[in-house]
Amino acid sequence: MSFPACKHRKHQAKGPRKGGLAWLAAEPYRLFFASGTAWGVAGVALWPLFYAQQLTYFPNLVHARLMIEAFGGAFVVGFLGTAAPRMATAPKLTPAELLWLFGLHQAGAILHLRQQLAWGDACFVALLGSLLLCLVVRVAGFRKEAPPPQMLLALTGLICGLAGTILHLTAASLHDPQLYRLSNLLLYQGLLLPPVLGIGSFVFPRMLGGDFGDPKTAAQTRVKRLRALTAALLLVGSFFLEAYGQIAAGYAVRAIVAAGYLLLEVDWKTRRGGSLTTGLFWSLAIGWLGIVLAPFHYVQHVAIEHLLYIGGFGMLMLVVGSRVLFGHSGNLEGFFAKSWWVRFLVLLGVLAATTRATPAWVPSTTVSHHIYAAWTWGILGLLWLLWHRRRFVRRDEED
Repeated sequence: MSFPACKHRKHQAKGPRKGGLAWLAAEPYRLFFASGTAWGVAGVALWPLFYAQQLTYFPNLVHARLMIEAFGGAFVVGFLGTAAPRMATAPKLTPAELLWLFGLHQAGAILHLRQQLAWGDACFVALLGSLLLCLVVRVAGFRKEAPPPQMLLALTGLICGLAGTILHLTAASLHDPQLYRLSNLLLYQGLLLPPVLGIGSFVFPRMLGGDFGDPKTAAQTRVKRLRALTAALLLVGSFFLEAYGQIAAGYAVRAIVAAGYLLLEVDWKTRRGGSLTTGLFWSLAIGWLGIVLAPFHYVQHVAIEHLLYIGGFGMLMLVVGSRVLFGHSGNLEGFFAKSWWVRFLVLLGVLAATTRATPAWVPSTTVSHHIYAAWTWGILGLLWLLWHRRRFVRRDEED
């Protein structure tokens, strides 16, 4: 099974082909990863600006939408838009589709930044719906082989993101606290957690130096499909449990499913280590702690869940994004390098996550730690873009 970052040999990287728009359409992650990271930096910059009295509004909702839809959503769209057609050996995205998707992404982020949340959410619904339509058409009508069964979880993430955003657009969620909480869970966690498990179970083995986690036999395919379907149903069920009062049960189901699924699906034996591989383990551990610890101090669950949002989702996107960038630029060996620079970036991610979560236990640090965490993540995002600046425009000649 082919995959966009699946390279077994070293190739000399070259610049983009002529007709670069078609090239970008075939590899949309190049635009979406860079843009999403830039919007992530903008999203955290709102807090220092607010505390410096440079904003006239409290930025909690704008910040949340930018980080989930403009940052997280960009990585979901960029990765699936690149990988899903290749997994199914189907046609890649066209330039028109790329322009439409990227335009919706930019429009939604700008609208959120201007506090027009409803219009921004509408653009995000259109973005996810358009991506889903593009992929369904390719898989249903043009595939030469079925995508890995773990991609059921990626599909679940798109559906959760759509459902949560649509609920936010309805008047009912504004008047029903339980429905409002459900919409937040579906959007803020449901969009990203199922794809992390599904895509991760496929990609993480390769990031540890082994083969991709695709099934080798029909029996393995059936088992993996059943596991993915069970995990998807349990995750969605956990959101309903928490939203409708069973808080501890909802978190417990998520924690058990996340750990259990990855332990069953991934061979965690490290065949090739590196600083980014270390970052992978740190992000998984911190993100899982964010799920485990939040119900024990639910009054401050938003602060604690930033262990999941920053340490888990955020760091994972940058680590997996690095794997894709190294693989596509013809320097796969670079992903497994040991580097003090990379360790510093991982340290910044861990520091940002723990700093943002600290006010849950030390409320007096809320303002200062909001500022410190924002600066730390913003610097990390900018340094990550600077580090990969050439890989965004370099291609593997055989890719």
